[in-house]
Amino acid sequence: MPLTLADFEEHALETLTQYARLECLSPHFDAHWRENGQIDAAVALLAGWASRRRLRDFSVDVIALAGRTPVLVVTVQATAADDATVVLYGHLDKQPPLGDWSEGLGPYSPVRRGDRLFARGVADDGYSTFSALLALEQLEAADVPHARCVVLIEASEESGSPDLDAYLDHLAEQLGQVELMVCLDSGALTYDRLWVTSSLRGLANVEVTVEVLERGQHSGSASGVVPSSFRVLRQLLQRLEDCDTGRVLLDELHGEIPESARQAAREVAAEFGEALYDDLPVVEGLTLMGDSVAERILNQTWRPTLSVVGMGGIPAPADAGNVLRPATTASLSFRLPPNVDARRAREAVERALTTEVPEGAHVTVSGHHADGWASPDVAPWLSRAIDQASVQAFGQRAGYTAEGGTIPFLASLGRRYPGVQFVATGVLGPNSNAHGIDEMLDLPTCVAVTNAVSDILAAFSTRKDHV
Repeated sequence: MPLTLADFEEHALETLTQYARLECLSPHFDAHWRENGQIDAAVALLAGWASRRRLRDFSVDVIALAGRTPVLVVTVQATAADDATVVLYGHLDKQPPLGDWSEGLGPYSPVRRGDRLFARGVADDGYSTFSALLALEQLEAADVPHARCVVLIEASEESGSPDLDAYLDHLAEQLGQVELMVCLDSGALTYDRLWVTSSLRGLANVEVTVEVLERGQHSGSASGVVPSSFRVLRQLLQRLEDCDTGRVLLDELHGEIPESARQAAREVAAEFGEALYDDLPVVEGLTLMGDSVAERILNQTWRPTLSVVGMGGIPAPADAGNVLRPATTASLSFRLPPNVDARRAREAVERALTTEVPEGAHVTVSGHHADGWASPDVAPWLSRAIDQASVQAFGQRAGYTAEGGTIPFLASLGRRYPGVQFVATGVLGPNSNAHGIDEMLDLPTCVAVTNAVSDILAAFSTRKDHV
């Protein structure tokens, strides 16, 4: 019997709600995460829930390498005669609240409205532990064979997964012969089918500080003599982006767009049209970038973009005096095409910001990066299994789409296991608001995705019979 919403409410919702109350900010946003203990609390909560699952032969391990965020590893032994391993991936660290949530909602005060649960991290990606293990529990309850499965839940994904490769090295023997990877941290264009991600962009985050003074000076005395740090910053940013079009100017950040990606963009645009962007809360009269829906999809998934996501050294308007400020800091977020080397891209950005700096201002730069990912060709058995799972869980065949976000784990696994098959899916559909205010989890979709994963795992155990 497939999982029902009532089953999820009985076996998972209470613990998921407890998790929602924990801040457990990713290390990039909480430098004192060890002392604050929120990540450890989240790991302990999820490990406790995992240990109570009704599975025949499994183990629950919390692994903490020195100086790194911990990981939760649940190993479920095979009930089918199969030497291969399936890895099911998710993460438990969260983004900050971002801003003021709507009336009655808060980032760490979970609220259920109808079949939607509102709180930071429930959809990105707190649900994943519950979905992965309930999918396996469902198979064993029905005596459906499955391969050996390792559920891997990390705690640094929202910081670009800086700890992940160290754990993949540490767990190499335990992971064994990985042949299928199920990632539960991706998105969905709609809630009416299983959406599978075909590619993800890479990421380069750079923090740049421009200094012109050792301390602030009255603008009546210094302006016109000392160049403004903000003006110098503007000049540097013009090296990176065309301010009229938003096009990124550095060649190292561009990659060739495959014809298959262009065709997929045209097909999605033909099905959904302008409705594809209806959930964006744009101000009235705003003109979207791109000449067509298909071009916007490519902008979002296969072209580099720059977003200034943070500023420092600038007081709030209510606190601003007539002072020439000593320095300005900008946090730059570059999304990169799936086929671009993220390290090379970040180094190109850093060179552009630090070479021949205008007016001799002092510039310091720091940053991190993560590679993008493009799915290998889907094996015939898996293509059939995905479609059948979507029909069973949602009532119609699966959809495939590129995503504009970044999941470093997929690139890491792809490098380590070049023959592995991937299913990257998730619950981040319209109005799920990942990283924004009012993040929400659509509970029926969560249940349907869980059922689809269960069916895909069942199909994997018989894949050799119908390759």
